[in-house]
Amino acid sequence: MIQILLNGETKRLEGESTITDLLGTLGLEPGKVAVERNLEIVPKSAYEATKLADGDKLEIVHFVGGGDHGALDPAADTWTVAGRTFRSRLIVGTGKYKDFEETARAVEASGAEMVTVAVRRVNVSDRNQPMLTDFLDPKKYTYLPNTAGCYTAEDAIRTLRLAREAGGWNLVKLEVLGEQKTLYPDMVETLRATEVLAKDGFDVMVYCSDDPIMAKRVADAGACAIMPLGAPIGSGLGLQNPVMIRLMIEGSKLPVLVDAGVGTASDAAVAMELGCDAVLMNTAIAEAKNPIAMARAMKLAVEAGRLAYLAGRMPKKRYADPSSPLAGLI
Repeated sequence: MIQILLNGETKRLEGESTITDLLGTLGLEPGKVAVERNLEIVPKSAYEATKLADGDKLEIVHFVGGGDHGALDPAADTWTVAGRTFRSRLIVGTGKYKDFEETARAVEASGAEMVTVAVRRVNVSDRNQPMLTDFLDPKKYTYLPNTAGCYTAEDAIRTLRLAREAGGWNLVKLEVLGEQKTLYPDMVETLRATEVLAKDGFDVMVYCSDDPIMAKRVADAGACAIMPLGAPIGSGLGLQNPVMIRLMIEGSKLPVLVDAGVGTASDAAVAMELGCDAVLMNTAIAEAKNPIAMARAMKLAVEAGRLAYLAGRMPKKRYADPSSPLAGLI
């Protein structure tokens, strides 16, 4: 019988043993480990011929990594608003593009299933002009009529009633602006319009301030979704108040979507990592140097941010923490 020191622990072996014999006893595959004997690495080709002697010191190592916490299936991850279920968590606007053809290409690249549309007067002097519905089929995409440009509850209500008459849409986006410079929502008028529209049978997704208290009031007024701005409309500044948006998410039973202020893909990812149900944007795509490429980037960013949220980020720490385990250190 001989005695060896194996990975820092004493082990006794009966009879004459080779490294191959030892690995077999341990249930280890030679091709998946490395062996050091008395501070010298033993080539795999020599395992069979290398006999162990009393007092040998051996280190047997392999690669280790993290555990499997279960796979996440992005295809099965959906969200629902007013009884309608969507796979894509990106909603895109249809304004500011050079033409309807570019609009359609960008929407397709984004993977969006819902698009916002403004309600404007028909050009009666040239009724042959192309219309958005010629390029984005309302049967393929969910149209979300909005009240962009409205500064009073009355104007917003009137606009959405016309939209419902034109296309039969009950799911709408309400925004009532306070003034031109910031396009910040006038929440007093917004709440008033929400109450009227909800009683009138509309499913109202409400553009609102990044205020958890106001979000609750919007919900109580009959909204079906809360849509706080990330930054002023069209600014591209990214999320300026993530703490409050996170509080809105935690305190709301309704879907919460960041609406306005997104400038690039990382902004969209941040919104999704906070736990938002979706992100709505227009200018970030339409005013990019390459709108089609940016639409694709936004699609991937929303998907990545959502997956990161579901995966659960690691906790932030003040000091370093080694990623490789210390147990089994050579």
